[in-house]
Amino acid sequence: MQIPRRTVLSVVPTAALLAAVPPLRARAAAAPAGSAPPGAADHRAAARSGAAGDHAVLLGNMVALFAGTAESNARPEVAAKLAAIGATARARLAALDQAGTGELFRGVPLGTADANLTTSFQYLYEIALATRVPGPAAPDLGADVAAVRRRVVDGLDWLYERYYGDQARGYYGNWFNWEIGISTQVSRILVLLADQLAADRPELVTRYVAAMDGYLRNGRDGDVDLDSRFHTGANLADITGNRILQGAVTGDDARVSKAVADQLTVFATIDPYQLRHGVTDGYYADGSFIQHASVAYTGSYGKALLTRVVQTIKILAGTRYVTTEDLVRVVRGWVVDGFAPLIFEGWLMEMVKGRAVSRTGTGYADVASVVEAVVDLSGHATGADAEALRGYVAFLRRNSRAALDPAGFVSPVSVARYADILADPALPARDLVPAERHVAFAAMDRTVHRRPGYAFALARTSPRISKYEYMSGENLLPWFQGEGAHHLYLAGQDQSQAYGVDYYATVPPYRLAGVTAPVEERRSVPELYGTAWYDRPELGFTSSSESQNTYVYFPRGAGGLSGGARLGAYGSAAFVQADDVAYAAKRAGQLPDDFVAYRNATATKSWFLLDDEIVVLAAGVGDRAGRAVTTTVDSRIAAPDDRVTLVGRRPGGAAWSGTGTAPLSWLRYANATRGGAVGYVFLDRQPVTVALDAVSRSRRVVRTANPDTTVAKQVFSVLFEQAAGSPPRAMAYAIVPNATERQLATYPGPIGVLANSTRVQAIRHHGLGLVAGNVFAPGRYQVERFSLDGPTALLARRAADGTTSIAIADPTTERDTVSVLVRGRRLRALAADEGVRVDQVRDGTRIDVTTRHAYGRSFTARLR
Repeated sequence: MQIPRRTVLSVVPTAALLAAVPPLRARAAAAPAGSAPPGAADHRAAARSGAAGDHAVLLGNMVALFAGTAESNARPEVAAKLAAIGATARARLAALDQAGTGELFRGVPLGTADANLTTSFQYLYEIALATRVPGPAAPDLGADVAAVRRRVVDGLDWLYERYYGDQARGYYGNWFNWEIGISTQVSRILVLLADQLAADRPELVTRYVAAMDGYLRNGRDGDVDLDSRFHTGANLADITGNRILQGAVTGDDARVSKAVADQLTVFATIDPYQLRHGVTDGYYADGSFIQHASVAYTGSYGKALLTRVVQTIKILAGTRYVTTEDLVRVVRGWVVDGFAPLIFEGWLMEMVKGRAVSRTGTGYADVASVVEAVVDLSGHATGADAEALRGYVAFLRRNSRAALDPAGFVSPVSVARYADILADPALPARDLVPAERHVAFAAMDRTVHRRPGYAFALARTSPRISKYEYMSGENLLPWFQGEGAHHLYLAGQDQSQAYGVDYYATVPPYRLAGVTAPVEERRSVPELYGTAWYDRPELGFTSSSESQNTYVYFPRGAGGLSGGARLGAYGSAAFVQADDVAYAAKRAGQLPDDFVAYRNATATKSWFLLDDEIVVLAAGVGDRAGRAVTTTVDSRIAAPDDRVTLVGRRPGGAAWSGTGTAPLSWLRYANATRGGAVGYVFLDRQPVTVALDAVSRSRRVVRTANPDTTVAKQVFSVLFEQAAGSPPRAMAYAIVPNATERQLATYPGPIGVLANSTRVQAIRHHGLGLVAGNVFAPGRYQVERFSLDGPTALLARRAADGTTSIAIADPTTERDTVSVLVRGRRLRALAADEGVRVDQVRDGTRIDVTTRHAYGRSFTARLR
């Protein structure tokens, strides 16, 4: 048996880290006793001495992380970062001088807005940070540094007395601000100004630490509760990171040790069949990342967790709490398997950002924090791992369509290290993933298919994974983002002109690329209820209740299927579209009359992801309520003055151009200004609608906090339209990235559709010698020479040497075994994954795969 490299990278270091948890908990529990055996006092004194040394190292590491070192700050490349720290601090000091009644800082009123209280603490931190920058490049704050520090201490005291210290008056608004946001800023200030506070106001430290404990109301006894749904994943890393700093600054080794032990649990690979504390949040063996129990979230919370744990590695370096080598190996696996496949030419893909897709930042900006984490990680890795990480940083810099500004990094030390990497002439710039790769993130219902000229990203949903995430007035029009929606990123393009917030603001939510949707007008949560959530506390619906999460913020599918298979660099995806749990519950009479839930359209779909094309089959497309339905083959945006052309051919060979509705053999979208093109081949003769609309819409339409900036775009869509009352339909088409007219004229060419129903969908690609099929229903179905028993995803490819490679997966994630019969001449196994049995039988060759607890993973065999 050969253990997959991904499993080795994730499981082995995780086991080592979890083995460190019990000793840390024992260290935390150790305390002086009233009477002790001879010699115990000496042992305790030695332990206290060692702990004090660890605390000093930890605090020094933390200051260096945020303020830099004399060595790093002397580097010319770091000057812009230090200038930014100084400019920010001076602006905050000016706002402090100009504060009005009920404000610590001008324009930040306090008393009812918890976010403003967090902001006030953040501003104090930014001033404190500037006072700790070492070296001759330290910012000029226009006053004696000690005097500035005293102003920060006075500000802490003022906030505590008026707006923070009274537990009965606090904890309004968002729980996050009280348990994480404020504590993050305060904990850092306590470290940065530890000497000043110890000399002038030692009681203030004690009071703040006690208050922070008191506000951990989703915890237990003022501490982390690993059984709390709030203390998971990135949130848990934030809380424990804060408590590590609090313990070090107060000399409380029990607090530090327990916080480290608690944080180590986020490094553990999630096993969905053996959950710890019932937690599904975290990284999975296939590289998936989940937060909020069911949201695919690598690009937001996963990114935040990456940043926080790398900071932990830096802060704990040189202490005895944990072996950082094990931490580095785990996080390196996250980068290789979780992040690198999702970053295309320096752009972080939208489908793993949850509600953050509605924010105005770009995918390029998102990658900056990933780059900083990889830069820092490379400094703690060794050998080939360190070189690969450094090479990846250089690769991202070279291949990104937008320049990365390291002045935006958190740490001046990271800026200097980044400059060293880019200046190394001997360092090969290399991606961490091959240019040709298919990645199935089965644990979060996401697929990435990469080729040198494009990347195709596909989002699906299931009873395991949410259809979308809406929260806090963000992502107001989210309904179909997980319903087979795709993003097609073309190489060499500025992706901010193709996707990002402007795509979601201008493309109708019912016409996102790849989506089948009923024709209706839906209203956002604020439009429905007048608030950012459904507010019925007497029925269990509060701003952060489980009911709100389940039915409003991130509902999962009430049924359906989502899976697929991978064979080398080729892959498939299978999807049965279903209603969400809110509609199912409302229909069952389990939700109040004034709760609004929307019914979905129906569709069964397959995607077969090859070299030059993505072939899509859809069946059962319609609506049980009789509404009209649209299935959008693709939607793309362009600037108002971009030269967009639409040309194609009708089935008889007649030329087509422009917009309208007609049966087409193929269509080509081209943006001559940007240099990109996509072809669409229609494999059955039915009318399609081609549209190119001028759209102007505010970015605020997708997020209440966005600036009211009007965005003007050309919005191209190609779609199938079904009139109200129409029977369910099937359709088949191929998306051809970077297609030329000559290339499109050769289709359908190598592609043959073998089956397209709600029970089975399959194709053959003659040029690749590949057969691919998805079975959705019980029973046995024939796909060319392959007989598939029940729900199955299959890929098979015959090589020039006469061997056949096969990949098989369970798209339901619930079957114990999957069987495939290969009819014809009997074959023998040359190689097979563990769990695959190959037997010669009367009708050919039987392949039995043990899929129990495989969670959608593909199993492969090579036959002759």
